[in-house]
Amino acid sequence: MKKITFLAVLFISLSAIGQDKYLTKTGTLDFEASVPSFEEVAAKNKSVTAILNTKNGDFAALALVKAFRFKNALMEEHFNENYAESDKHPKATFKGKIEGFNFDALSEKDSSLSVNGSLTFHGVTKKLDDIKLNIKLVDGQIVLSGSFKVMVSDFDIEIPKIVANKLSDEVSVAFNFELEKK
Repeated sequence: MKKITFLAVLFISLSAIGQDKYLTKTGTLDFEASVPSFEEVAAKNKSVTAILNTKNGDFAALALVKAFRFKNALMEEHFNENYAESDKHPKATFKGKIEGFNFDALSEKDSSLSVNGSLTFHGVTKKLDDIKLNIKLVDGQIVLSGSFKVMVSDFDIEIPKIVANKLSDEVSVAFNFELEKK
């Protein structure tokens, strides 16, 4: 009887904790490192997991590196084997806090906030501050979107000289997450 009571209390407690969380497993991340006059270097990942704690604005996202899709299969292979080394570093993560987050202030109209945190990619963690994002509440979902730029060199990724003029060291990253209550 004590075990059943304990399990019931544990289940109820976990349910109560979960009510402050919004989650997606189908978020998108796009990145582009193209330079003019050369083939587009861009990829999209449509299976990014993200979670937001609506009590305190804590936010985290996780992307499997091998889930980035390029228009060119050979480019995707080079990305995974030579640059991202996705067998060695299979995940990219972001952990941060949305500044000034207030669930009760959300509406269907975009609000502009910023997020500060740390991005880990290729085994290197880089602090990112003041990433602008748009946030709104639509049909019970929290929709977050925005973009930021990072430098390839900040993540210890070496670009061979033979292709250095075809890839930008500055990478534009765009994100979109439609988070549902869990």
